[in-house]
Amino acid sequence: MTREKSISVLNGWLMLVVTILLFALSVGLFIWFIFDAVAAEKAHRLPNFWVLVGSLLVFGFGIFLCFGFFTLQPNEARVLILFGAYQGTVRESGWHWTNPLNTKLRISLRTRNFNTDKLKVNDKRGNPIEIAAVVVWHVEDTAQAVFDVENYENFVAVQSESAIRRLASRYPYDHPEENSIALRSDVEEVSHVLQQELQERVGKAGVRVEEARLTHLAYAPEIAGAMLRRQQAEAIIDARQKIVHGAVSMVHMALQELMANKVVELDEERKAAMVSNLLVILCGEQEAQPVINTGTLYT
Repeated sequence: MTREKSISVLNGWLMLVVTILLFALSVGLFIWFIFDAVAAEKAHRLPNFWVLVGSLLVFGFGIFLCFGFFTLQPNEARVLILFGAYQGTVRESGWHWTNPLNTKLRISLRTRNFNTDKLKVNDKRGNPIEIAAVVVWHVEDTAQAVFDVENYENFVAVQSESAIRRLASRYPYDHPEENSIALRSDVEEVSHVLQQELQERVGKAGVRVEEARLTHLAYAPEIAGAMLRRQQAEAIIDARQKIVHGAVSMVHMALQELMANKVVELDEERKAAMVSNLLVILCGEQEAQPVINTGTLYT
């Protein structure tokens, strides 16, 4: 694996002064050649063409130096490559100059968001679900991002999709087993697992995953109706359990209060009738209709 290394480059303003001086020297040599050519014509001799050659060489060298200038904004880097050999990475923002023969590859170090498409996968129990996520990442090692993978942006996209598919197959959509995790109810744990999974996959590309969270989670359309009815039935059962538990507690409290305050003495049969009536009133979905008993419990 390639590792990033820093490289020192020259200040762009200093090299701008040097370049201007070279152009000025080239112009001065060209003017010298013109005056020499005029004097040579009067003296019937050849002008000094070496001065003209020197002027052209200096001018060409000045143009060559101009290709070495480059700028860096904050959170940017340039990877320098000379004839296929990695020279180093420049991270300091500003105006710089380097060997014009260096290939200067621009790499953004800014934080990026990647939203995955909605993927249709099967959860741990085989139920088809739709899932999507957002991945927040940035380039941490520029050398790895450039040299160790073909295209680091596409690499992050493909590995994100693969990690989400694997995550969905490891956990059920809901109703986890004891001491297990579900995709719908354990959002923080699932996000943490997804971030770790992604970091292991994209670390070879010099990428750091800052955050990974699910943005969409639902049953696939073909089973959504059946699963909704199942959830409604389970909700009704849970509600009934709470209602019955509360009703039994209230009946028990009523019997204890009656006995403690000696309001009425009830035998077992009358207690059973009272419990039955109270449970019907407390657990019924409709309002209870009073019935006047003109006789006794035994007639």
